[in-house]
Amino acid sequence: MANQNRIQNQNRSQSQNPSNRNPTPEDDFNLRETSPALGGGRFSGNDRAGTAFDLVEEMDYLYVRVVKAKELPAKDGNGSPSPFVEVKLGGFKSVTKHFGKVPNPEWNQVFSILTGRIQVPLIEISVKDKDRSGDDLIGMLVVDITDIPKRVPPDSPLAPQWYRLENAKRERVAGELMLAIWLGTQADEAFSEAWQFDASAVSGDGVTSIKSKVYLSPRLWYLRVNVIEAQELQLGDRNRQPEIFVKAWIGNMMLRTRISQSMNVCPLWNEDLMFAVAEPFEEQLVLSVEAKVGPNKDECLGKCTIPLQSVEKRLDFRPPAGRWYNLEKHTVSGDGQSNVTKLNSRVHLRNTLDGGYHVLDELTHYSSDLRPTAKQLWKPPIGVLELGILNAKNLSPMKTKDGQGMTDAYCVAKYGQKWIRTRTILNSFNPMWNEQYTWEVFDPCTVITIGVFDNCHLQGQNGVKDSRIGKVRIRLSSLETDRVYTHFYPLIVLSPSGMKKMGEIQMAVRFSCCSLFNILQMYSQPLLPKLHYLHPLTCHQIDSLRYQATHIVSMRLSRAEPPLRKEIVEYMLDVGSNMWSIRRSKVNHYRIAGILSGFTSFCKWFNQVCTWKNPFITILVHILFLAFVCYPWMILSTIFLYIFLIGTWNYRGRPRHPPHMDIRLSQADTAQNDELDEEFDTYPTSQKHNDVVKMRYDRLRAVASRVQTVAGDLATQGERIYNLLSWRDPRATALFLIFCLIASIVLYVTPPRVVVIIMGFYAIRHPRFRDQVPCYPISFLRRLPARTDSLL
Repeated sequence: MANQNRIQNQNRSQSQNPSNRNPTPEDDFNLRETSPALGGGRFSGNDRAGTAFDLVEEMDYLYVRVVKAKELPAKDGNGSPSPFVEVKLGGFKSVTKHFGKVPNPEWNQVFSILTGRIQVPLIEISVKDKDRSGDDLIGMLVVDITDIPKRVPPDSPLAPQWYRLENAKRERVAGELMLAIWLGTQADEAFSEAWQFDASAVSGDGVTSIKSKVYLSPRLWYLRVNVIEAQELQLGDRNRQPEIFVKAWIGNMMLRTRISQSMNVCPLWNEDLMFAVAEPFEEQLVLSVEAKVGPNKDECLGKCTIPLQSVEKRLDFRPPAGRWYNLEKHTVSGDGQSNVTKLNSRVHLRNTLDGGYHVLDELTHYSSDLRPTAKQLWKPPIGVLELGILNAKNLSPMKTKDGQGMTDAYCVAKYGQKWIRTRTILNSFNPMWNEQYTWEVFDPCTVITIGVFDNCHLQGQNGVKDSRIGKVRIRLSSLETDRVYTHFYPLIVLSPSGMKKMGEIQMAVRFSCCSLFNILQMYSQPLLPKLHYLHPLTCHQIDSLRYQATHIVSMRLSRAEPPLRKEIVEYMLDVGSNMWSIRRSKVNHYRIAGILSGFTSFCKWFNQVCTWKNPFITILVHILFLAFVCYPWMILSTIFLYIFLIGTWNYRGRPRHPPHMDIRLSQADTAQNDELDEEFDTYPTSQKHNDVVKMRYDRLRAVASRVQTVAGDLATQGERIYNLLSWRDPRATALFLIFCLIASIVLYVTPPRVVVIIMGFYAIRHPRFRDQVPCYPISFLRRLPARTDSLL
């Protein structure tokens, strides 16, 4: 049955695969708006008063709750059996856990299956004895599916009933079984705990990885260690000038101060070391004062250990009280015993957990949460985000089993501290999840990230990673409030071999607000907490702290049950996205060019005005120019009115769909394989071919040389303007000063309007009065010296 379903899925996938119809790239990688029957068709697309499952399609399930049994006989009539229950529905079979030597076991397990997959009219429920060999049947019962009642929440759960057991000949035997059997939907309370009938092939730890789960990121803090000074350090060599520094580490993260400028046994630093830590605080802060005694050789002068639970938490930047910590020296004796010696040396520290910052575990422009760490600084939520993950279509085969391609897909969504993971749909290229989740929204200018993955741990394998199928980002500020967006989003993966569309995922999204005024007020607030602006972190600190934060989150979530594995968390948090890439450099170049295209278009239009390409437009510009000079108070009002009219006109062509992954903007469709191979290379490089590394280095030098040239030209122009008054070229400076003196006299006696009119008419004069050579001011500026003469 499973093989038949797999073949049907593959055939259906192949027949529906868009690549077989040769679509245009625009159609293949664009959003497609859909109209699914949300909430079983009982709710309209813009219905605000829905239920917890009004953004998904209704799915009908058969539920079987096996509660307990009593008076079960043993094989020989003596002792107690080791019973378990087997539920069989055609080719599908599931079993409960078994109990050893218990005549009255209690299981309380729920099994479920989609009613569309039921192909037989009867369901068989058997109680068996694990200790029996051969005929292990204790008793059974058969239920006709047409007699099963239907339950629709909010009806109360169906009360289980006792059923007498029979043998295979339908004869009454000893023992009774308590069951509850009903037809329901995914809105049923038992859905989250139910075991799927088609998951019987899953074994080991993989059983827990197929259920839907909700995870919470650990609460992250910035730990600031202000190393002030040390006193009475005991040096091993008193005849040499000490070069003393402090190392601090938490877990695997180590930071160090600079070498103290005071070359004595009482060094000063007054330097901050920043760590990212998470509650509950499981690790300790360890400080080591060390002296540099030779190349790559340091001497430990003392250590101290500080529990993070004892560190003060603060909401603002008030300086905390400093504290002296005594140092200890750890030595190992000849017999391997560890000895701790208390020293007279001590170190002065100010340690704080800064709750006024937001710990950046995501890139700022993809961030889903911008609140500070301290809950006392949180503001009330402004709305609710609801996400319905409906289904996927035409997924690519991610692995093979018995020579057949297969995909076991699940979704992960991340917004704020809440992560969700859908159940795994086994062996389907068109999986249907129909699961709905809700988040509180504190800032509309945030992003929710949804990823699709292939589960590679169903048989308890170790050392394998779940494969990426694709990712979608949706910015909440691009959504209209209280509107339901239903679309098929393309799932695109970029790999060293190139770009590939892995399928499509259909989702329903709704952003509901409590008060429109509260949302509009957020646009006047700083994006990050105030402490980021009053006491900003350096770029190096931000990069280091983000690396620490993502590592902590991935480690904590990978220890959950079932684990949200490290590769999943890093992909969702875009770890490594700031590494050098030719493709990303091209993307940023074209983005800047797109921004400057408006200014370029204006310059071209003004050049056409100046060259009288359209005499009517040029004469009209003359008239407007004279009007603005005579009535200058109209300038700003006209500009803002013009901007208002442009924005009002653009409302007709406003975006009506959420943004999605754009392959053209990302330059993914034109990237060369070697460029992608370089982008996905590790840091440091794992490339073993020297010729490839040399080629990449030369290419990087060529790109950097262009950037270097542009930067040099900008610096040259700036230095020339500065040298107007520096007397580096005495004749040029004298000419400029004479010009300034004459200009001051002329501008004093000439009305300003006359000066502006003369300058404006001169700028847009007729081509007959123009010369092709540069004008006098530009020629004069280009002759000025710059500091390029002093460069080697």
